[in-house]
Amino acid sequence: MLFKNFKTIIDNGQTPEIKKARKNILDIFTAALNAVDPYNAVKLFLDKQKIDISDFKDIYLIGFGKASIGMAKATCETFKIKKGIVITNISNKKLNNNIQVFTGGHPLPNKTSIHGAEQSLKLIEKCRENDLLIVLISGGGSALLSKPRIPLEDLKKITNLLLKSGADIKEINTIRKHLSFVKGGQLIKNVKCQVISLVISDIIGDPIEFIASGPTYPDSTTFSDAEKILKKYDLWKKIPFSARKIIEDGEKGLIPETPKQDDVVFDRVDNFVIANNKIACENAEKKAKKLGYKTLFLTSALDGEAKNVGRYLIEKAKNHLINEETVFISGGETTVTIKGNGRGGRNQEMILGAIETLSDENMVFSSFATDGVDGTSDAAGAIADGFSYKRAIKKNLDPEKYLKSNDSYEFFKKTGDLLITGPTGTNVMDIQIILKLR
Repeated sequence: MLFKNFKTIIDNGQTPEIKKARKNILDIFTAALNAVDPYNAVKLFLDKQKIDISDFKDIYLIGFGKASIGMAKATCETFKIKKGIVITNISNKKLNNNIQVFTGGHPLPNKTSIHGAEQSLKLIEKCRENDLLIVLISGGGSALLSKPRIPLEDLKKITNLLLKSGADIKEINTIRKHLSFVKGGQLIKNVKCQVISLVISDIIGDPIEFIASGPTYPDSTTFSDAEKILKKYDLWKKIPFSARKIIEDGEKGLIPETPKQDDVVFDRVDNFVIANNKIACENAEKKAKKLGYKTLFLTSALDGEAKNVGRYLIEKAKNHLINEETVFISGGETTVTIKGNGRGGRNQEMILGAIETLSDENMVFSSFATDGVDGTSDAAGAIADGFSYKRAIKKNLDPEKYLKSNDSYEFFKKTGDLLITGPTGTNVMDIQIILKLR
């Protein structure tokens, strides 16, 4: 079962109708996640493509990201891999004897992230013109595959500042690329063989150059872009001197720019997106229809400040003139501007931001991080219904107070409405479900 606290989430419903709605939302999330299972996604892609490997002498593999274990398992079952490296965030995972598995750090890189990246570069050096390199990329890869141009502690400080600033993932990864030896197309800049990259997208619009900071894709951003983003969020003078110097040296041409579209190395590289948020949302819609609901798929490109987006979604559902029981589905990735010292993540904050707007409405609202880890917490998200606000007030919990301290995790821990799954082994951003009852 995906949700470890399945029974608790359902039992928190105040009426039989709300209990049933809560259960159905969990079932819909489960169906959505099954559709982007990394093992199945790779198997399906390779079965359809029927890649001819007869011209290649040896096949090598490099994988990194939250979905890397499942992706690698499927690849190893399809091809004979001479040697491979996988960098994951899940400990104690093993593949076959030809694959070395590293447990890197996420959301902040660690020494193993760097060691794994260094070993990956050494593996690429072994690849000859008549070999094939398969690269498996998924969300979380920016931290898990890390070879920084600055000290690790400085990189951690910058990453922390960016994660709290409200910057979106494209902006964060633009900076990561220019402080790295492997991101922004640099991982394969010296490759001699053919490269096939299979990508599970965790960014709106599936821009390959930003997923895991685009290690196998030409980079359209520059050192100057990195400086502008840091100044936009008033971080330029707050970041360590080592990072400012790298960016300034890059702008002066003392450090080469990341590889661009016209670099001949990309003639040997093919990138394919094999799973994304849209696929997950579409499967959520199929499941909702099977359960007998009318459905409305709003978007798979949801963004904005999480607490405001939650209110917007509830208002949209309230104002939609539908007499039947309806499931509203959306997906994407919002942001949280952190001003307090609490714990939580964008999914929990979204539900907390909407809990008063939801009060007395015959609805259930939930937001779910498909990787199972929402922000700085061990929860995947949260769920609330029309009774949740009054139930919280009875417990002397003030939602606004918890919002101001960015402490959504503690709020929902006390109400019993956290979604607990643990790491799911994949990542295609977030999914929101609003179930509107009659």
